[in-house]
Amino acid sequence: MAASLRGAMLQSPLVAAVRRKPMTTRRRAVPAKISCIGWDPEGILAPPQGGHISRLEFRRRLEQDSDAREDFERQVREEHERRRREREARVIPDTDDGLVEFFLDTDAREIEVEIGRLRPRLNQGFFDHITREIAQIKFSVTRTVEMEDRLIELKQCRRFFLRESVKAYDKLQNDLVTAKQRLMNILQSTDRKATLLEMVERNELNMSILTLLDENIASAKSSNQNEAVAFMEDVRASIVKYITV
Repeated sequence: MAASLRGAMLQSPLVAAVRRKPMTTRRRAVPAKISCIGWDPEGILAPPQGGHISRLEFRRRLEQDSDAREDFERQVREEHERRRREREARVIPDTDDGLVEFFLDTDAREIEVEIGRLRPRLNQGFFDHITREIAQIKFSVTRTVEMEDRLIELKQCRRFFLRESVKAYDKLQNDLVTAKQRLMNILQSTDRKATLLEMVERNELNMSILTLLDENIASAKSSNQNEAVAFMEDVRASIVKYITV
């Protein structure tokens, strides 16, 4: 079962670090030493991620094995349908208090969807409400463990899971509009190769266009629009030749 935001936050190392008292033992200063090529003291680089070989192998298997591909697509459709039913069953609260609890208790994988659905309510007034509750806990004469947990929840909710997610959602919506326009230019072009080369020169070809095209292909497949699927898959093959991440 996927964790909610509340569960994920309370189990995170950050919470344990906040609750744990800092060590006071003095340590002898040790000069920094570069011990490997992955040394990154300024935190400029993203943390290394594993699993590249397994992902490539899985992708290669899907491309070569039609039965595996169909089974994978069926599982994806079933998962999407399950999450859609759960989404429709969720009750949207009317108050800011209820909305905070709603997001804390929502499956972390569904947060982006709910941000899109509730974007008009995630305004400055909503974030001010969270800020006021944070201030009330901070300035309390005595604070219980439950209040400390609540303070951590609210801070994380405001900063990482809502404010930054809202910014990312707004940027995604702007990128989506641009991607739709560019994809339409490709689909309607009478000289696809020339159009793609021009877009490459202007650095306009990216994964957003490919993702949008994949969504259209999946939609056409579900409607049994075989000719449209064949056409868009041919366009996709052309895009992949030129696309840069």
